Order: sequence, then C-alpha cells, then structure tokens
Amino acid sequence: MAEPSNGPRLVITGMGAVTNIGTDPATVWASMREGRSGVSLIEGAEFEQFRGRWAVEVCGQVKNWEPPNIDSREQRKLDRFAQLGIEAAIQAVAQSGIDYAKEDPERCGVIVGSGVGGIKTIEDGEILLRERGPDRVSPFTVPRLMANAAAGNISIRFGLLGPATTHTTACASSGHAMGDALHTLRRGDADVMLVGGAEAAVGPICVAAFAAMKALSTKRNHEPTKASRPFDRDRDGFVLSEGAAMFVLETEAHARARGATIYAEVVGYANSCDAFHITAPDEQGRGAARSMKWALRDAKLNTTDVGYINCHGTSTPLGDKAEALAVLSLFGDHIRKSAGGKALMSSTKSMHGHCLGASGAVETIACVEALRTGIIPPTINLDNPDEGMDIDLVAHHAKERPIQYAMNNTFGFGGHNCTLIFGKYS
Repeated sequence: MAEPSNGPRLVITGMGAVTNIGTDPATVWASMREGRSGVSLIEGAEFEQFRGRWAVEVCGQVKNWEPPNIDSREQRKLDRFAQLGIEAAIQAVAQSGIDYAKEDPERCGVIVGSGVGGIKTIEDGEILLRERGPDRVSPFTVPRLMANAAAGNISIRFGLLGPATTHTTACASSGHAMGDALHTLRRGDADVMLVGGAEAAVGPICVAAFAAMKALSTKRNHEPTKASRPFDRDRDGFVLSEGAAMFVLETEAHARARGATIYAEVVGYANSCDAFHITAPDEQGRGAARSMKWALRDAKLNTTDVGYINCHGTSTPLGDKAEALAVLSLFGDHIRKSAGGKALMSSTKSMHGHCLGASGAVETIACVEALRTGIIPPTINLDNPDEGMDIDLVAHHAKERPIQYAMNNTFGFGGHNCTLIFGKYS
C-alpha cells in the first residue's frame, strides 16, 4: 500500500437518499436512530405467477414511490435503479446548496456504485423478446440496463464535465465509489464530486438466484421485520433490498469558499481482496482486517481513535462471523466487550436490509449522523448474540456516545473488502 496522502481535507456538504426506511436522509436517519424496520412482504405482479413456490417472501422495497423530479417521459428511458440514484443526487445537491452553474464544470464529477445495474430492464426485455419477438424490444434497453446509466444521467442533468465513472464490485460498489472520489479530489483532478450508490434488484431473477444460493432469509416470511438479524445465533440469511444514497463531496477549501454547511469529513479509505472464494468470505476475516488496517493507516489514525463501526453485518451465518473475527483481531480490547472496550459496532441492515451495491452509501448516512449527534444506531432483532460476538453491538436500542471517528465496512462477492473512515468536522 502507498504511504498516507497529505492532500486536502475532504468534506461532505450534502446528502440524499431513497430507501425503504425513508425517502430523504432525515427520515432515513430517524428510522435508523429509532430502530424502525423497512422490511415487508414482497409485492409486485411479477411475483404472482409462482405465488406459493417462492422460498423467500420478504424484502426491502421502496413502496408507493414515484420519482418526483423525473417526468413520465424520462422515466420510460430509465431503469428503476437509475431513477433512485438520480433522485438521491438531486436531494444531495439541494442540501449542499451548490449551484453548478457557478462552478467550473470540468472541476465537477460523479461516481456511482451499483452491483447489478439495470437488472429489471434485462428481465423485462427477455420477457418481451420471448412473448412478442425481437422487433418489439425497446431501443432504450441498452441505455437503461448499463450499470453506468445512473452516473451518465446524473452528469447530464447537472452538466458535470469532470471525472465520471461507475464501480461494480458487488456489495462493495458504492464504498469503492466513495474511495475513488476521495482519491480524485486528493489528486487535484476535481473540486467537487457527486458520489454514492444505487440498486434496484428486487425482481424475480435476483430473488430466485440468491434464494438458490441459500443466501436469503427464509425462516421469517410470516414476520418480515424480524428477518434481518445480524450477529444473532438464529440468523439464516440476508434480506434483499433496493435503495440509493448520494453525497456531495468536496475539498474543504472549496466548501468554505462558498459558505457551505459541512456535515462530516472523509479521512481514510482502503480496499483489499480475500482471494479466497467467489462468494464466501475468508473464514478468519483476514482480508477484511487488512482493509480496515490500511484505511486507518491512510487516515493516520490508531484503532483507539475509532468510536463506532458501521459494519457490513448482512445477517448471513458465515459473513457475520468472519467480520466479527476481523474486527476483534484488529481492534482487540478497544472493542472487546468483556474487556470494557469503548468502541461500538452495529448493523443498520437489521432495519433496511441489504441494498447490495448501494449499501456503503446508505450506511454512510448512519456514520455521518452518529458523528454529528453522538447517537449510535442499533442492531435490531439481536435477541441472542451468537458465540464469539464479544462486541457491544448496540442491541435493539440506540446509545448515546460522542465519537470523533466512525468506520464503515462493505464487503462484496468476489472477495472485495472496502473500508471508509469519517471524522467529526471541526
């Protein structure tokens, strides 16, 4: 790994979110803080054909939502994941107060992470092809399904001519997007980056495929809000969700020059690979530990500086165990509950489920608000912590704990590990 950068301080000045626990960042945070679940029974005509044959009947859908800032004509050209991402970006820009018309467009860019991009467009296109023939496939199919559709459309909407790209590294996608934006600003290639993640994978193909892998929770179809239970001994898989979150990230000098409100600082980032298995994590969490260690080095911090870890915590038997081992191996007594450790860790996926490539972005809201308010969101449904979980996982209810630094972990299929560190701005 390279030596820590001495580049400019980087700050978050705007946030936006559309999720199953809220369609704006304030509501998302209120749900996280209060322990409100957004998991429910799956709805949609596309699931009716095999009703009764689905092993999985719960998910985290953004229900009764239409994009308020995208007209019906434009909606037809956009997959749902891009609609979610664009709306989150519009919110972030509005909250930041930035006026791109007054900015140098070549110094402004966008990076969006998405694990599967326009998967619903692929599903719908295949059905149309099979039922009505090749001449009925929409000419908008390709620009709808491509994973970079959200980034491309966001750049067009705001006229951003600077660096623009997309990360597709499974569930680590938006974490990598945030890290890429950090490096872009540190290098001096831009002054402002609009960055985050978007995902809309709650469709028959993804639900059936993840269920076939035995990755999804199937035991609590009758009580959806209890299905996602990270670190609980009775967990049996994750809950598939959709959502998006976007952030305006800029250099401190640029933010202060325009009088922006600063919500938090981004101080460190790193990523690693397990090189172990295409879907299962390294059983000892060694790749995850490296990612966290290198992110601390990048931020020039010690383990004792971190007060809160928003963990990946998906509610899978293997993943949660490996992550707990990784955290304990690196942080030691600073987080070991039996030793009176001061650091706390929680999984907000217990409330909103797993947004795949958008996870890191959605969970960044928890980190930023924990720094701002001194409130650590809980891990709900943690009735019986599994063996070896010697960590204060903030079971059921939020805790008040002023902190200076928060860490966010996202890990993805392929062995991708990604860690971001945020600081309380002063």
